[in-house]
Amino acid sequence: MPTEVALLESPALRGEHMRRVEVLDKVKILVMLPDGMHLRTEEVARYFEVSTASVRELTDRHQRELAGNGMRVLRGAELRSFHGATVPLRASGEGSGPQGVTHLRLYTRRTVLNVAMLLRDSDIARSVRTHLLGDEADLRASYVSLDRRVTRIEGCLAGVGSALQELGPVLGRMSRRLDSLDPKLDVTHQVVDAISLRLTDVAQDVARLDARMDELTDVLRELGRHRSG
Repeated sequence: MPTEVALLESPALRGEHMRRVEVLDKVKILVMLPDGMHLRTEEVARYFEVSTASVRELTDRHQRELAGNGMRVLRGAELRSFHGATVPLRASGEGSGPQGVTHLRLYTRRTVLNVAMLLRDSDIARSVRTHLLGDEADLRASYVSLDRRVTRIEGCLAGVGSALQELGPVLGRMSRRLDSLDPKLDVTHQVVDAISLRLTDVAQDVARLDARMDELTDVLRELGRHRSG
């Protein structure tokens, strides 16, 4: 796992963490300018509880890296436009006062996180780095745990595969036996159908006999009346 020293020394390692701006508010609330997007050198210094001179020196040393992560320097018309639309300029060490300001350095959340990974003499910056590295350690532990669970699942699936392979021949034999039963079932159905037809014929014969018996009974009754008369 990367160490704090590695984070301070390695631009590539800092780049890997540059999207983790949510860590800033975990350590301390970051107060933005009214536009909700930028901070000045004073706000950055106030957040890290260091002097504005310390922040300016750091940004001068790492200007290219910080500019790549959102730091801007406003001058001329762009500065006047920002001044009018966002916040009145105050003396900030970047000019002698509102009328004497010739440039204004602006930082984004991403830039502030970049500063946190560069600023050595700030307890706040150290806390941000600790959170970054701690969260990464937690994430790595989660990945390891997930990998172990996936490995266990794969082991279980391998066992299921073996069981299915063992069941294959048994299922094959059962399928063949069922196939051999189909012709026998067809013959059985034919026999049942024939018996059903025969029973229908018998029922009809019984019905005819019943009718003949009724006729014979009527004849015998008639003969009985004649004899008695």
